[in-house]
Amino acid sequence: MATYTHGHHESVLRSHRWRTAENSAAYLLPHLSSGFTLLDVGCGPGTITADLATHVTRVTALEQTDAALDVARAEIARRGLANVDFAVGDVHALDFPDDSFDVVHAHQVLQHVTDPVAALREMRRVTRSGGVVAARDSDYAGFTWFPLIPELDEWLALYQRIARGNGGEPDAGRRMLSWARAAGFTDVTATASVWGFADDADRRWWGGMWADRILKSEMATTALRTGAATRADLERLSAAWREWSESPDGWFTIPHGEILCRA
Repeated sequence: MATYTHGHHESVLRSHRWRTAENSAAYLLPHLSSGFTLLDVGCGPGTITADLATHVTRVTALEQTDAALDVARAEIARRGLANVDFAVGDVHALDFPDDSFDVVHAHQVLQHVTDPVAALREMRRVTRSGGVVAARDSDYAGFTWFPLIPELDEWLALYQRIARGNGGEPDAGRRMLSWARAAGFTDVTATASVWGFADDADRRWWGGMWADRILKSEMATTALRTGAATRADLERLSAAWREWSESPDGWFTIPHGEILCRA
């Protein structure tokens, strides 16, 4: 795996806990059924995992470290779910036999890995014949917002620089179909969907989250350590996010590429 750009600061988890199967994996839901087993690669705080567990018989939640899994464990326990297992592993070399799962799912994972094509091949290896490999990733270069605050352009360029320096590809969404074909899939359905933040509550939540995240997350630590930004730069970008969040005209969209691949 490449270095995870975001880290696990509260400001990051605040964003990730907002995610549900409905707002982040709607393209997959019609293909799930009771009786299925599902591997959730890069499960994060477990909110999507928990939702998926209500659609299938058994879910295995996978993360890079046991500490990261503890966050998901807490969410699964909070919901009282008994059909979720946990495993530590690397998507490039999954510690499961061939044909282990009916569905293998990854949300916002491929943009962070060293070799997304190899990751998809490994996801296919552990999927039973006729099963589904599903992945969804955002595309940072496609982010669109208004008002046009110059510092947000700086924020985007800084994020892309750091993410690529960590070995990832932040503009993953547009590459999903290409990666799936390079991994050897011939039956691929590629779709797109967006998140949008425009009403007062959503705008203040999203802008406030990034105002904190640019100062306190692992991205901030990396920016300062590598000289990509100064503390004054980060403070200025944080203030720009506050400015955007308080604008009654504020509007932000995030495009995603999605792939549904038959094994």
